[in-house]
Amino acid sequence: MREQTIASSIEFKGIGLHTGELATVRILPAPAGKGIIFRRVDLDNFELRADVASVARVAYATTLMSRGVWISTVEHLLSALYGVGVDNAYIELDNFEVPILDGSALPFTEGLARAGVVQQSRRRKYIRITKEFVLSDGGKTLGIYPSDSFSVKCDIDFPHPLIGKQSLDVELSGTSYADFIAPARTFGFYHEVEKLQANGLIRGGSLENAIVLTQTGILNDTSLRFQDEFVRHKTLDLLGDFALIGQPVLGRLVANRAGHALHTRFVAELLESKSHWIRHTASEMSVSAAR
Repeated sequence: MREQTIASSIEFKGIGLHTGELATVRILPAPAGKGIIFRRVDLDNFELRADVASVARVAYATTLMSRGVWISTVEHLLSALYGVGVDNAYIELDNFEVPILDGSALPFTEGLARAGVVQQSRRRKYIRITKEFVLSDGGKTLGIYPSDSFSVKCDIDFPHPLIGKQSLDVELSGTSYADFIAPARTFGFYHEVEKLQANGLIRGGSLENAIVLTQTGILNDTSLRFQDEFVRHKTLDLLGDFALIGQPVLGRLVANRAGHALHTRFVAELLESKSHWIRHTASEMSVSAAR
């Protein structure tokens, strides 16, 4: 019912998935109404708001930019913050790319739990979906529908024996994000590695931070964390991009084979389509429900 931040600061160190460079990220409490603000501490604390207006690139990761300053691969961290309900935080970063850690949002989620999430005095403002809004692009579809809660349904289809068609349907409440989504790791295909590296990507990728798929199985000397870990990670990515809407949403989000480009376009166009939603506080929703 009220906005939330974290009780104390937390820090993570690791390499960037695409740059391969070491980075330190610190998450700190922020005042009510501030939102999620990145700070490049290596560039005189330059601030960049985590919203869809800052999106610059969406090739294999989501990158934000403001006045020539970039912050890349933000989706896992933003997913964790949105998934556990943190409205306001400063994120200090000393390099270009957020560290990938183990390829999931679990380290971030566990860190946020250790720091503690606390309520603030300001009442939350929600976006309530009042009319369905759907985008389609080349067989990929993303839509949101009216609902009294926030839930996500994600479907994927990959021609691989360990993936195929997978579907996840989860309501985001309590510990559902931490339990069912956060541990799912990013994944890629071994036959694409050389091409991606030639394009300056996944320089920091390894068997420690990604599931690498061969033609018939996985290259990693480990088991999957979930039988359907792949669709869970796609749901994780979706929530990280959807977090760029900037506030909690009441609606049912349904994705079919969507990716970063469609996610961020969807958020931007949804915000512009004001006939599909209304914005109000938790107290206003309570009064409306009582009537």
